[in-house]
Amino acid sequence: MADQKNLSEDEQLLAQLGYKQELSRTWSGFSNFAISFSIISILAGCFTTYGVAWNNGGPIAISWGWPLISAFILVIGFCMSELVSAYPTSGGIYWWAAKLGGAKAGYYTGWLNLIGLIAVIASVAYGCATFIDLALGTVSTSWAEGYSLARVFWMFLVVLVAVAAVNIFSSHLLAVLNNISVWWHVAGAAVVILILIFLPDSHLSIGEVFTTRVNNTGGLNGGDTNGLGFWFHVLPLGFLLTQYTITGFDASAHLSEETQGAANAAARGIWQSIFYSAVGGYVLLLAFTFAVQDIDGVTSGGGGVAVIFSQALSTGWAGTVLFIAAIGQFFCSMACMTSCSRMLFAFSRDGAVPGAQYWSKLSATKVPVNAVIVSSVVAVLITIPALIEVNIGTAEAPIIVPTAFYAVVSVAVIGLYVAFAIPIWLRLRAGDRFVPGSWTLGSKYKWMCWVAVLEIAVISVYFILPVTPAGTPGNADFAWKFVNYAPILLGASLLALWAGWHLSAKHWFTGPKNTIDLPAGVTSADEIKLEHEHKGYLTGEHDA
Repeated sequence: MADQKNLSEDEQLLAQLGYKQELSRTWSGFSNFAISFSIISILAGCFTTYGVAWNNGGPIAISWGWPLISAFILVIGFCMSELVSAYPTSGGIYWWAAKLGGAKAGYYTGWLNLIGLIAVIASVAYGCATFIDLALGTVSTSWAEGYSLARVFWMFLVVLVAVAAVNIFSSHLLAVLNNISVWWHVAGAAVVILILIFLPDSHLSIGEVFTTRVNNTGGLNGGDTNGLGFWFHVLPLGFLLTQYTITGFDASAHLSEETQGAANAAARGIWQSIFYSAVGGYVLLLAFTFAVQDIDGVTSGGGGVAVIFSQALSTGWAGTVLFIAAIGQFFCSMACMTSCSRMLFAFSRDGAVPGAQYWSKLSATKVPVNAVIVSSVVAVLITIPALIEVNIGTAEAPIIVPTAFYAVVSVAVIGLYVAFAIPIWLRLRAGDRFVPGSWTLGSKYKWMCWVAVLEIAVISVYFILPVTPAGTPGNADFAWKFVNYAPILLGASLLALWAGWHLSAKHWFTGPKNTIDLPAGVTSADEIKLEHEHKGYLTGEHDA
């Protein structure tokens, strides 16, 4: 046998899972945490979807809704931390499902995860472009007066190109930028909070923040803020703020093959990014809400944070806050692209995606460049409906709602969280047959997995519902521009996946493939004994 190199513990575990070390393992545990923290990005979701919560519930959707939903998401994160500790591969969610439930479970999970990740890229990059435009509008009257959806869309394209370009550089550069992103989010959020504490002339009372209800949906529940229709239809739609903001933490799993000590570091990266984002995001959102000067004015302005800042701050300070958010959203977009491209690389490595040989190809710097490019192109295509203006108010008192943006957000949330639910459910079914890694829930998985799956099932129903009566077929004011097209996009995707599986994939897709050379007589990576005599096979350094 030829000269052999010693395998690290990470490489040994990866080999047991069937893969050679191809990606560059240069990420620290902090960098792994940083990418999930950057994708969650309280400077992105808290700013871009604040209006969803305000219009669907008002301050109570924020003051009570955020901590409630955050607790559920943390339980989901704990379940996923246990899974990534056992299976630290770039395929992440898809690989777990295939391991626990077979090729069919892996196929559906992988595609749902991929759809969700692409929608996240689209929504965050579009939000970034929107906030750049808003920030420029605070320093230039002519820029503000020249606002158009077409201009924002062009800026969205520029953001996507820049994000793709950054991702095409080395993995090490991305790790450095994600580390910077963490401190930008921490310092930036702290600056915004201090500005909103000390500069506004007045603040809402505690009672107003924790009891005020708003129904600015254009007529859901008759526009009323009482009754079951408000509590069980309108208000839960506002929880999209929390569910969307705290997502994308599966990035810690997708980057596990590039992380040192992944079995522990990736597990911590998932739950810690959720916990710290939940705490920081809550403080930030309360700062927004307490800074409101005129509740009715925010409602008539569409519920967005830009209206709050224009009420509470001077033009210069409002612009500063918007620029801080926009830069944070750029970092978030960059991290989203990294996560998506790694997932596409891993899914393609196992042959599950048309053109797999292109998307699984690595550059000289070990970056899946083609995966980055195709993710960007698809993100643009699903965001094209954002060019259509939607006004749920009147010509005299317009309330412009980015229905297409909210639809993409819903697609991201449902795609990602349903993908999370599948391996969590399969782990629950596996019971004691599941072999945990070094980070484990012990017996607590029995109730945590149930809570996680049920929460995901409930929110998946709510986020495909119409967001305004005019988007409901049969309504007298129905028009397609008001429609929440999330169920259409998701339904078409699921139909395509069903057809793809039954007409083709089930005949050739067998789940994760081995990329290591196996010793004679060994048929799977599970049979490999990581001892000296086999190391040559694990690294490809064996005699012919």
